[in-house]
Amino acid sequence: MPPPSRAWIIWGIGVAAYVVAVLQRTSFGVSGLTAAERFHAGPAALSGFVVLQVIVYAGMQIPAGLLLDRVGSRVMIAAGAVLMAAGQGLLALTDLLPLAVAGRVLVGMGDAFTFISVLRLVPRWFPARRVPLISQLTGMLGQLGQVLSAIPFLAVLNAAGWTTAYLSAAALGVLLAVLALAAIRDAPPGAAPTPATPPRKTRIREVWAHPGTRLGFFTHMGTQFSITTFALMWGVPYLVTAQGLSRATAGVLLTVSVLAALTAGPIFGVLSARHPFRRSRLVLVIMGANITAWTAVLALPGPAPLWLLTLLVVVISLGGPGSMIGFDHARTFNPDRSLGTAQGIVNVGGFLATLLVVEAMGIVLQHAGGYSFDAFRLAWTAQYPIWIVAVTGVLVTRRKTRTRMAAEGIDVPLPRRR
Repeated sequence: MPPPSRAWIIWGIGVAAYVVAVLQRTSFGVSGLTAAERFHAGPAALSGFVVLQVIVYAGMQIPAGLLLDRVGSRVMIAAGAVLMAAGQGLLALTDLLPLAVAGRVLVGMGDAFTFISVLRLVPRWFPARRVPLISQLTGMLGQLGQVLSAIPFLAVLNAAGWTTAYLSAAALGVLLAVLALAAIRDAPPGAAPTPATPPRKTRIREVWAHPGTRLGFFTHMGTQFSITTFALMWGVPYLVTAQGLSRATAGVLLTVSVLAALTAGPIFGVLSARHPFRRSRLVLVIMGANITAWTAVLALPGPAPLWLLTLLVVVISLGGPGSMIGFDHARTFNPDRSLGTAQGIVNVGGFLATLLVVEAMGIVLQHAGGYSFDAFRLAWTAQYPIWIVAVTGVLVTRRKTRTRMAAEGIDVPLPRRR
């Protein structure tokens, strides 16, 4: 095993890169109202920025996973940071819509390279018993980037303007690219080389064929999209224009979101490690809590009280650490040589759902009168079809996974009869 301090340093730099990636990803969401004025964009056009970014992010997941299996985490993390810095720099310096769109495309590409590459470092540098917990910490600490966008980035935006705020974000990307190249190593010295990877098409078909991979896909789909849609695009506009909160209060609620996720992440990591055959139950509970919280808020005829909005934010934030369980499935059911591909496939689930919901909400808002209470109330119902698909997918693939494990001679505990 490598010296513990070196493992933690390498992991820490990887997490810092992911923190900055989340800042780049969510910066447009917190500045959405300013962006609408700068680019003279309505709700549908504004959501189109984020939709395009998510399309690129989701569409690049499998290519990024394939590339990760070949070139390793160090190169991928540095390349991702450079791409995002270029995108934010372009966005900072233009007020032309086509160039702004190009900037968000670059951000989406760089973002796609980052998370799965950092996650790939964990089983290489840490013992297996710690991997679920450290994977959870990776995902949750990365969400500090949302705090950076909600508080300091927004403060710079309000005080110094659009260009200064986005150039500052770009500078952070350049800094992390340099740190990644200087300090990150893909594996400890003397580690056994990774077996040769099979051809691209064979690898994708092999990984997707295992029901455990598909279980991870639907896990990620049903848990992650609600909080991502909220943080990435529609949360701040909804809280400010439909619920009547100030921008400062909306920023505080986004911070509460991160704190809730940071608290739940280690708990979910320990539960996932100790009870691997109960992971899907935890996922279904998280989805049910999301559905219940949103239904309680949307059922009200007027703005919700602050305590209920806070509860909503806390509950949907559990979807962030909940989605990490999907990567536990990917790691459990796939060999190391194909782990990047498997992680990429799982990561598509939540962001594909996010893409569909963000776009649907933008269309609904455009046709329902803009940023009004009633329009947002209708728009948020776009989440429910995704939950139906995800819950069904988890139930079906869970059964198929257990059947395959039993066929392979693995003792699968059956639910107790009451």
